[in-house]
Amino acid sequence: MKKWALVTGMLLMMMCAFVPAAAMAEESVTTKAEIQSSVSFRDLPTTSSNVMRYLKTGETVTVLDWPTPNWLYVQDAQGVTGYVSSSSKYIAMTSNAKVIYGVNFRTQPSTEGSKVIRMLSKGEEINVLEQVNDNWYKVQDQSGTVGYVSSGSKYLVTDFSVTKPVLPLSDRIEAVIAAASAYMGTPYEFGSTRYDTTTFDCSDLVLQAVWDATKTTVPSDSASQGSYVRSLGPVSMDWTKLQRGDLMFFSSYKGSKASDYAGVNPLTEEITHVGIYLGDGMLLHTYSPESGGVRIDSIAGKQWDNRFLYGGSALQ
Repeated sequence: MKKWALVTGMLLMMMCAFVPAAAMAEESVTTKAEIQSSVSFRDLPTTSSNVMRYLKTGETVTVLDWPTPNWLYVQDAQGVTGYVSSSSKYIAMTSNAKVIYGVNFRTQPSTEGSKVIRMLSKGEEINVLEQVNDNWYKVQDQSGTVGYVSSGSKYLVTDFSVTKPVLPLSDRIEAVIAAASAYMGTPYEFGSTRYDTTTFDCSDLVLQAVWDATKTTVPSDSASQGSYVRSLGPVSMDWTKLQRGDLMFFSSYKGSKASDYAGVNPLTEEITHVGIYLGDGMLLHTYSPESGGVRIDSIAGKQWDNRFLYGGSALQ
């Protein structure tokens, strides 16, 4: 039995010798940032919280989360976790990806007609800025040079749990819808606290979904969101012509009949409600405690049909 155990052990060692290191230990990567100017390292994401120490210019921290537009949750080199201002005055993202197999760093997102800047080496950490398409990322290396690399998993391992690369518009639309849908059933609260996901009102749901999906912000109330959408381009006053992912804006309830809304000017009427159009006459939104919180409703023939003012995209 000892002889067979010895032979078996030797065979296993020989087999392992031929297994690539990547197969034996899964590659991983974290998002990192560099302190640009001395900044308070706090125990909570508020300026009234305790300052544990000051992070110094040039320090590198691991970014664990970006819970609100103003605060990052980070870990320093000693393993201490806390919060810092997300202002670019104080901190800059430096990497969210690592090269696991040498790959060409190009001037354009193509193998044809683009020059190779250099070869990115295994182990290099880079910052993915944009997903151009299914095949290419726009990235920045540690020297600040911007170029393009293959997005194949053979070449890179990424961490998009904190920072979100700019996606093609169709992907951003689906990401926002998915983010909002993740809160299905979350209770309604008028005037809910922004970036607190325990409750939502209508505009807070839109705000949170856009932030979760894109790490960009929109105004925090429905009227301002309506003005913002109008500032980006044309809007439609016919909801059947809206695109999936467009925001829909509504007036206050005036009655159950279409005639109750006669004479309303869609562009000057006060906006009191907003939701996300899913296509096929369906609306993702939240509007009252009694309605069950975040939900999906049909539009045609319902109050939403009569109350609709205009709609359009909040994504550029």
